[in-house]
Amino acid sequence: MGAGEQFERLMKIMDELREQCPWDKKQTIATLRPLTIEEMYELADAIIEEDWKGIKEELGDLLLHIVFYARIGREQQAFTMDEVIEGICKKLVDRHPHIYGDVKVVDEEEVKQNWEKLKLKEGKQSVLSGVPNGLPAVVKAWRMQEKAKKVGFEWENKEDVWKKVEEEMEELHEADRSGDPSKIEEEFGDLLFSLINYARFLQVDPETALEKTNRKFKSRFMKMEAEALARQTSLDEMTLKEMDAIWNEVKKQD
Repeated sequence: MGAGEQFERLMKIMDELREQCPWDKKQTIATLRPLTIEEMYELADAIIEEDWKGIKEELGDLLLHIVFYARIGREQQAFTMDEVIEGICKKLVDRHPHIYGDVKVVDEEEVKQNWEKLKLKEGKQSVLSGVPNGLPAVVKAWRMQEKAKKVGFEWENKEDVWKKVEEEMEELHEADRSGDPSKIEEEFGDLLFSLINYARFLQVDPETALEKTNRKFKSRFMKMEAEALARQTSLDEMTLKEMDAIWNEVKKQD
């Protein structure tokens, strides 16, 4: 069976589940939302691990959610799957005039800039309006900076960005010396925002980089715990110096 036939089969299965399965009958867009978010994170995990089998499986789970939302939309007489697909097709054609029209572009940056200009023509009030409020803070900062860049609000080079990072670090130190909790929090946020900006110039995804560091720390810490257990003790019974020695051994093994 081709992709089109398989999709029709999925739609039919969804109809059957919605009409016959007690659990599927009860679901609403509100009850599905947290499950969809969970599926997105599972896909993100598979991507970081470059687990292609997992990516395939998680894409299937996400596709099921899309079909589920479309089924509920049809029940509410709000929209159909046909309209969902038609809408995204139209958007892609409209926003790629360099492919489906006579617009000329030099590189991907011009493509991005045109995309934002077209969104504003469609009625968007701000280039930042497309950044969801619910995004994790690191991802949101990255997306806002990228969108601001598309209208020319951008540093000229990474050296200038690094100077801003150093400036924010000094302001954080000053806030720390002042002892004002609200000021410390504000300056810490400014420093993070500047570091995310610097990451863009380094072409490093800060969310992915931090997640990889999280996983590295977790792996090494668990190895420390295992080593302590092998020595018939536990980390809370060891000195910091002893733990640091094991940590360094684990790092060498990695």
